Amino acid sequence: MAADSDESEVFEITDFTTASEWERFVSRVEEVLNDWKLTGNSASRLSPEKGSYTSGTWCEKSQDINFADFKFYITHHFLKDECEQDEGTDTPKEDVLPLAMQDLLCMNNDFPPRAHCLVRWYGLREFVVISPGTNCEAIISESKCNLLLSSVSISLANCGSQVPMFVQIQQKWRRMYAGECQGSGVRTDFEIVQLRKVPSQYNHLSGLLDIFKSKIGCTLFPLPPVNIAIRFTYILQDWQQYSWPQQPPDFDTLLGGEVGGVEFGKLPFGACEEPISELHLATTWPYLTEGIVVDNDVYSDLDPLQAPHWSVRVKTAENPQCLLGDFLTEFFKLCCKKESTEEVLGRGLSEEEGKENSDISSALSKLTEPTATVPITKLSVSNMVHTARKHIRRHRRIDESPLNTDVLNSVLLYLFPDAAVEKSSENIKSKTAQPNSSETTEQDKNSDYLKSAPSDSLTYRLALCVCLVNYNYGGPRAVAHLWQEFVLELRYRLENNYLIYGLAGGPPDLRCCLLHQKLQMLNCCIERKRARDEVRKTLDSSKDRERRVSGGSQNSRQAPESAASTTTSQGKSWDSWSDSEDEFFECLSDQGEIEAPQTDGGKDVSKSKAEGRLHPYNNMTLLNSTEPLYVPVTQEPAPMTEDLLEEQSEVLAKLGTSAEGTHLRARMQSACLLSDMESFKAANPGCVLEDFVRWYSPRDYVEEEVVDEKGNTVVKGELSPRMKIPGNMWVEAWETARVTPARRQRRLFDDTKEAEKVLHYLAMQKPADVACHLLPCMIHAAILKLKEEESVEDIPSVKKNIQQTISQASKLLHPPNRDYKKLEVSDNCVKIFTGKSLMWFVSSLLEEPEVAVIGAGQGPAGSIIHRLFINSQRAALLAPMDEDLGPDRKLPGRSSKVADFPPPAGREILLRTCVPRPAPYSKALPQRLFCVMMRDEFRLAGAFSTDTSFF
Repeated sequence: MAADSDESEVFEITDFTTASEWERFVSRVEEVLNDWKLTGNSASRLSPEKGSYTSGTWCEKSQDINFADFKFYITHHFLKDECEQDEGTDTPKEDVLPLAMQDLLCMNNDFPPRAHCLVRWYGLREFVVISPGTNCEAIISESKCNLLLSSVSISLANCGSQVPMFVQIQQKWRRMYAGECQGSGVRTDFEIVQLRKVPSQYNHLSGLLDIFKSKIGCTLFPLPPVNIAIRFTYILQDWQQYSWPQQPPDFDTLLGGEVGGVEFGKLPFGACEEPISELHLATTWPYLTEGIVVDNDVYSDLDPLQAPHWSVRVKTAENPQCLLGDFLTEFFKLCCKKESTEEVLGRGLSEEEGKENSDISSALSKLTEPTATVPITKLSVSNMVHTARKHIRRHRRIDESPLNTDVLNSVLLYLFPDAAVEKSSENIKSKTAQPNSSETTEQDKNSDYLKSAPSDSLTYRLALCVCLVNYNYGGPRAVAHLWQEFVLELRYRLENNYLIYGLAGGPPDLRCCLLHQKLQMLNCCIERKRARDEVRKTLDSSKDRERRVSGGSQNSRQAPESAASTTTSQGKSWDSWSDSEDEFFECLSDQGEIEAPQTDGGKDVSKSKAEGRLHPYNNMTLLNSTEPLYVPVTQEPAPMTEDLLEEQSEVLAKLGTSAEGTHLRARMQSACLLSDMESFKAANPGCVLEDFVRWYSPRDYVEEEVVDEKGNTVVKGELSPRMKIPGNMWVEAWETARVTPARRQRRLFDDTKEAEKVLHYLAMQKPADVACHLLPCMIHAAILKLKEEESVEDIPSVKKNIQQTISQASKLLHPPNRDYKKLEVSDNCVKIFTGKSLMWFVSSLLEEPEVAVIGAGQGPAGSIIHRLFINSQRAALLAPMDEDLGPDRKLPGRSSKVADFPPPAGREILLRTCVPRPAPYSKALPQRLFCVMMRDEFRLAGAFSTDTSFF
């Protein structure tokens, strides 16, 4: 039984066909290469064009792969234009070298200014990199590095791919890569060495040549020539000997004390520090061979002035202090604040404002009393407001004022320049001459795109002042103080019938920002109020003349009416309080309604009772009489701002689609039509609806020729079919219209009420709300300032950026999609050189990563750069400048005791040759060594090819 149990035991079988993690990793790499179609032989392509590595488009695609639980990224980098040329080409012959090996010897794209480090070191157009994933530790141990390299080698061999593949090893900041490229019978190994310090024996060309020759180990004699390309980079950082970017402040002026301080109405521009932190000069010797140049530890032929090729790049300072940018940044911050005016100004001012409000409320209560114990003229709103204003100023100490009195007066004088002269009606008309539309500059077209305001308007000037006050004179508290004074000035002008300076006449312009529309609305109210007061004065003067001319009987007959009007005047005070004029018009319209039947008595009576006529209309006569058809004096339609239009649209939309709602909506929209009908009836007694339609809407009166009973051809007219529809609004409005001229009608536009609405709206704005309203104007002003500065330099890249800024701002500033956080305007304006012959060079510095200097060190730009380095060197060593030496003591550049150039900040040496390896009878293959020598880094990046068939 024991024997049977032993025989029945099942032994464990090890399945050696199960794939390991390493095999899965290799298989995954092969799958990715197959998916990207990087397998097979690469086609033979032409050498890349000169500069194509910089001007071409580099693309990359990446995938995640895992080695057990360790994550890697595999990324394919390639030059798009070059790879597209390869599509559809035939498979090359087997003896053609891989594309990467051809690129090792190409000289067209040495030292590209902007490319992947492997492109700069090896000149590759296409390669694959395997790097550790995010938050994964670096591959440091030698065993892991060898394991990855073997995986790469096996994957390339299995796929037959000729694209070089690299593995990133060591810490990422070291930029260490090891890789391999396989071809038909050839292989290239990519190796990198990186040290902190440069070994003294390899600190020159001769020592690097020794390393290169020993590495390739060629036994041929003589050795094939080594091609050499050298680049030295010099850095200029000292700009102290040149003028300041901004002039020092003038402390004697009112607006002085700030760097870049400007007067009101202007924006500062430029940087407070030099925006260019460094200027990099690269001197290049692109085509050298061993033996032509000497560079060892004793002597060097590498003089930068003798280099055949110079190129320059500029490095801008990180976040330099730019005045225009700082102004806009602080303005953006103001837009995001939540504090109200009372919270910003503090408790003391709020209490005093409460006293002011109580004074005004008491004034209103006294105005509504049946009898007044004091003269009514001293109880006006304007008088009480200014009394409270003086009270606040009398109790507020100078040191408590958020905004300095002198600065405040300067701002108000800039905003309202007409306040400096006597405010007579004639003077105001001359001083408030509005800008002619034909004189609008081309730059003001930006206000249409940005929904801003014209550059010569009050709103535009207010934005500039608020921005300057916010930045230099106290921040949000000063802005709140300025805004209060601004609103008080507007109320003063309304009460005294003074037009607001700097606003175009007419209704609000809906293309401008809402605040500009509100100010235009207030100006419309002042204009209507002035016109009405002038008409009233004219009527009163004519009545006085009639009284003087009329006899005693007429005086006795008119005495009761004048007495009644005097009594009413004492009770209501129409002259001092314009709100009651609605009641005045309604009272007279009631009288007109009583007088209307009397006008139907006869033609002579109707002729004498006609009112509000302008002129006859096209020689037409009334249909029911031979009287001419007169054009009546009508009321102008009520102007509206965009927020009022939106509110009206919402109200009309809420009425719904029911019959009652539709009828009510039509009545609301026909207020202007009803007013015109009443004016027409007053100007044309005895008229009918057909007469009104002939003048108001001629298309709705259809005329045709017909033959009467006597056989004569006559013209007969009738209303159009839509006018005959039952329940037509025109018919209903005509039946309800009274005989009332425009001057006695209820006002379509109540300028008193609308003006108070505007002032209340403005008074309730927080400092942040004011800033948001003025933000489009500030963006507009900044763009105009940029255009002004750009026009001097004529830099294409700046023009393009300005257009992009306008396009972006116009989208973000138009309601309802206002998004202020996405706005960004910069004033990066760099001025290095002057002279028309150098403008192209300066423009290219802003657009290109690196710009070639025509003529190298002997050209016009090269001479200026050379002089910059000389002055910098002598300033650093406290040596006298050339300008300080006499004409006979000036020293030539190279004979001076002070070197023209500092030691190079970086030296790059590229060595190339084509030799057989590993045996003399092997195939001749490209070898390459790229050397970088800097103050704190020494790097050797080598690509060494080997013949795997004949070794």
